[in-house]
Amino acid sequence: MRKFIQRALEKLPKLNIEQITSLIDLLLREQERYEGVIDSLHEGVIVTDRSFRVMMINKAAYHMLPFAGGEHEYHTAWSVVTDKEVSRWLEKVLQEGTRVEDEEFYLESSETLKILSLSVIPLVRDRQVAGSIIQIRDITSRKKREAKYRRAENLASLTTLAAGVAHEIKNPLASIGIHLQLMRRDVEHKKCLPEDDLCSYLDVLEEEIERLNGIVVDFLFAVRPMDTRMKREDIHEVLKDLLEFIRYELEEHNIEVETHFKADFHKAEIDQKYLKQALLNIIKNAIGAMPDGGRLTVSTYINGGAFGIDITDTGTGISDEHMNKIFEPYFTTKDFGSGLGLTVVYKVIREHQGDIAISSTEGKGTTFTVLLPLPKGEHNLIEWEGTGEIHHSDSR
Repeated sequence: MRKFIQRALEKLPKLNIEQITSLIDLLLREQERYEGVIDSLHEGVIVTDRSFRVMMINKAAYHMLPFAGGEHEYHTAWSVVTDKEVSRWLEKVLQEGTRVEDEEFYLESSETLKILSLSVIPLVRDRQVAGSIIQIRDITSRKKREAKYRRAENLASLTTLAAGVAHEIKNPLASIGIHLQLMRRDVEHKKCLPEDDLCSYLDVLEEEIERLNGIVVDFLFAVRPMDTRMKREDIHEVLKDLLEFIRYELEEHNIEVETHFKADFHKAEIDQKYLKQALLNIIKNAIGAMPDGGRLTVSTYINGGAFGIDITDTGTGISDEHMNKIFEPYFTTKDFGSGLGLTVVYKVIREHQGDIAISSTEGKGTTFTVLLPLPKGEHNLIEWEGTGEIHHSDSR
């Protein structure tokens, strides 16, 4: 159709009135078809030109966003939206020329709370950036479903944790009860306990009480919301500090360390304290898997829109039977330990909006893979081969 119209326009001086009228009628029908398709979309769409002026707004966008009264075409996109937060964001993103996906906004009205997801992508024509497309999606229902699922998941996790705590508490309580009975029996028989016997009993009681306290502390960490304070940090520096911190323990266990920091961009929004704790738990897990020494390899790389960290050991590995249980609360293959170490790791990484995975071969070793999201300003930029206004690379 486009080629046909171009040919018709080239012959325009030779066309008579009827042919010109027919051409205009064809263009109008084509425009109506185009507008009908856009207006039928469930997503809101706003199209702007290179100067950020509105060229088109579909019906869904009008239902989702609050707009100022009057004509909207040929006004800047941020000036026609009355919500201040959305307006400021549109102005910033459009003028910076960045590609941003799925930025969430909470819009309150007299009736209800609406959650919108906004994306800004370049409008490309003939390999040139001709403007921007603003996509708006109402994700309120999806967010409610996710919240409901999280509540059910949290309840199931809490039930599992509570059962684990009850099981863990039984042993130290039983030990305390037995030693109190022994103390009572000895007092009744001897009327007075020798100092050595008394100290021996008290040492056991003190040890078991400390064990109970540790169980409670671990439990509270596992169930309480984390007070994370995210800052943009250099993850390579975090890893170097952590390896230096645990260097003597690694040397003591005859473990050689290799690092392969290949990520060119190595900054992310993290809570350094919590992330260090999670990575330390993984490394300690690796140390436990290499009782006769071995090699610990820490690698970094960019994987799509994420910063990847691989921590690989040459230890005993994990059996297929245990792989699916590895992050479950109170699951452990060790004689000592709460079984919450990797549960805490999982919680910390998820709190960072990241992901964690394990690959392992029995007798050869294990690799823990941690993926942390890169800052939006880094992984949402894209590269254009043309001579348009946007010249950014997309690492996704």
